[in-house]
Amino acid sequence: MSDKLFYENPLNTRYASEEMLKNFGDEKRFRLWRKLWIALAESEMELGLPITEEQIRELKTHSKDVDYAKAEEYERQVRHDVMAHVKTYGDAAPSAKGIIHLGATSCFVDCNSELIVMKDGLDIILKKLVNVMDKLKNFALKYKDVPTLGFTHLQPAQLTTVGKRATLWLQDLMLDYENLTNLYRTFRLRGVKGTTGTQASFMELFDGDEAKVKELERRVVQKLGYEKVYGVTGQTYSRKFDYNVLCVLSQIAQSAYKFSNDIRILQNMKEVEEPFEKTQIGSSAMAYKRNPMRSERMGSLCRYMLSLPVNSAVTASTQWFERTLDDSANRRIVNAQAFLTVDAVLNIYMNVAENLVVYEKVIEKHLAQELPFMATENIMMECVKAGGDRQELHEKIRVLSMEAGRRVKQEGKDNNLIDLIRADEAFSAIHDQLEDILDAKKFVGRAPRQTEEFIESEIQPILDAHSDLLGAKGDVRV
Repeated sequence: MSDKLFYENPLNTRYASEEMLKNFGDEKRFRLWRKLWIALAESEMELGLPITEEQIRELKTHSKDVDYAKAEEYERQVRHDVMAHVKTYGDAAPSAKGIIHLGATSCFVDCNSELIVMKDGLDIILKKLVNVMDKLKNFALKYKDVPTLGFTHLQPAQLTTVGKRATLWLQDLMLDYENLTNLYRTFRLRGVKGTTGTQASFMELFDGDEAKVKELERRVVQKLGYEKVYGVTGQTYSRKFDYNVLCVLSQIAQSAYKFSNDIRILQNMKEVEEPFEKTQIGSSAMAYKRNPMRSERMGSLCRYMLSLPVNSAVTASTQWFERTLDDSANRRIVNAQAFLTVDAVLNIYMNVAENLVVYEKVIEKHLAQELPFMATENIMMECVKAGGDRQELHEKIRVLSMEAGRRVKQEGKDNNLIDLIRADEAFSAIHDQLEDILDAKKFVGRAPRQTEEFIESEIQPILDAHSDLLGAKGDVRV
């Protein structure tokens, strides 16, 4: 039967990276389960339970050879995924069959493995996030001195520079980075807590020895490479952690969404373009078009990501008492897709940020249309310094500005305000200074230095701390 008959998630087939897909794949998940069972059994043996070295060796020998067909067959019989894999593992390691999962509940493997997968997913996100920051840093420094129109309300405003604008995108990502690092700081495993979080089953196994039960948890977690655990749980770890993770992923998507929208508008103005390949087709009908498909795809994926945290919030809110199972099917979908979505967004972001094309002549043309209006106050002040009357000059500039504006809007012609000023004797004192007064770089304030200072003090320390992660490239699969 053809695979084309069945729906396939586009995140898998078109957008997310192989490394993130593998991170949330069954192979990793079920190997983690076996790693957890080994850590539990080994720690129980070390603390005196009747488990042998031979049983541990057999568990380790078969830690990776998961018989998925057999596990699926067992699950159809017992309607329980964890017990299906306990039975499958027991068939592969018969001497250890009786001690697999000893004292544990399903969430021992479910919750701890899910937390580890999310932590590893955050590592992938972190790598791509700092690489986007590095590429935007290079762009910002390259164009820090290039004046461009600023926009408020999407209307021309005071000038900024192309590089300074990029620092706004960078700062959003810096804030996301800070929130991401807070997730690392507060990360914990569920640990070894038993059915309702009381560790009662382990107290039974160790004849009421609390010290051994606490040591069991410490050893298991240490064998997995972690230290911190939740001090208390029900059957599951608090689903508020999932919500916190999805909120950070949503914030990264918000930053990328703003960037993608800015690029789409700039591409409409023909000032800045995302990369466009030699054989790329912009439109099936209009062959001349250069549509910003990368930025549009970013925005589309970001919009989906922004919708996901509310789902996680509902899940966290409806965990009755020690737990309820209505989170299970939901979380299998939502958590993985959140990571896959942001992974895809950052892949595109890296690609676009590294290959942005700036058309400085178009930017200069747009400046020439608006700068004369913005320079009128400077012109007036220089005339006053030369002995002119401020009120009379103000009225003359107002009248000339209205005439130039009418010409631009009603006749579709270029802004001729400067020509009108050159022809007016009231401004004769500054006629030879007009070129200097109209130097766009005099209207950008501290934008170049702000760019340098921000990158030096805020961005470079982050990049230096993660220099081993830098050098990644963004891949647009289709």
